[in-house]
Amino acid sequence: MGPTASGKTPLAVELVQRFPFEIISVDSAMVYKGMDIGTAKPDPDTLKIAPHRLIDILDPKEAYSAGQFRADALQEISSIFSQGKIPLLVGGTMLYFRVLTQGLAALPKANPDLRAELQAKAERFGWEALHAELMRIDPAAANRIHPHDAQRIQRALEVYRLTGRSITDQQATDTHPLADYAIRYIGLVPGDRARLHVRIAERFQGMLEQGLLDEVRYLYERGDLTADLPSIRSVNYRQVWEYFSGQTTYSQMCERAVAATRQLAKRQLTWLRSWQPAVMAVDSESPDLIEKVTVFLKNLGP
Repeated sequence: MGPTASGKTPLAVELVQRFPFEIISVDSAMVYKGMDIGTAKPDPDTLKIAPHRLIDILDPKEAYSAGQFRADALQEISSIFSQGKIPLLVGGTMLYFRVLTQGLAALPKANPDLRAELQAKAERFGWEALHAELMRIDPAAANRIHPHDAQRIQRALEVYRLTGRSITDQQATDTHPLADYAIRYIGLVPGDRARLHVRIAERFQGMLEQGLLDEVRYLYERGDLTADLPSIRSVNYRQVWEYFSGQTTYSQMCERAVAATRQLAKRQLTWLRSWQPAVMAVDSESPDLIEKVTVFLKNLGP
């Protein structure tokens, strides 16, 4: 686990060649077909060496929840063990890691009327105002959720309005779905935050050179996708979509995409710190990263 652009995929691919691992992707954007460049999805040659489960499983018009991920991941974990191998979960969607390892409360189903009410309020006052409301009733959730993350703000407020209890409180009472497994955590933590920012900018430039605009243009011109879908709200896709819709210039699009990715990395690192001391944190820039992780894994007990 670790922030975006920290080198999780190269490390995982190397580990698969050293241990009897099979990779399960823990990424909320890689689940979508046709969203390859902007998600930094492993290329076909890499996937031949190290196949990834739970990528390319949905069309971008479909939504995918943390609960769905948990069900899918538990199924894949069981399948991998049945083949005599060990699941290696790799990604940066920290909410998915938490739901998988700590459980998911039986939360109420979506309420269309209440969602419409919250949406109307957001259109009038802005999502920052609803985030401030969430901060008053559920500070823990508000601190986890970015003020512009409309989907999660809406869901947290919806749960509170429907049950009278915060989503944080309800999730804390759920059971542990992996209680029978020994779990080891490895976190890639950049020792130099400035260097991570450089890598983020360089990677976005590389995405543009690989054809990110053409990839998003195809999605934009499909006609059945909107900016409100979870897939299109993903970092990089949202910013390029806004460029195609005339909301930003090309240079603004580039600046916003890099800034949004930096903000994502900051949130991911905040989540990662909350897992301490369970996580073995290693410097993602360390020249002997692979050797350190290999030694750690070889020294693990049963």
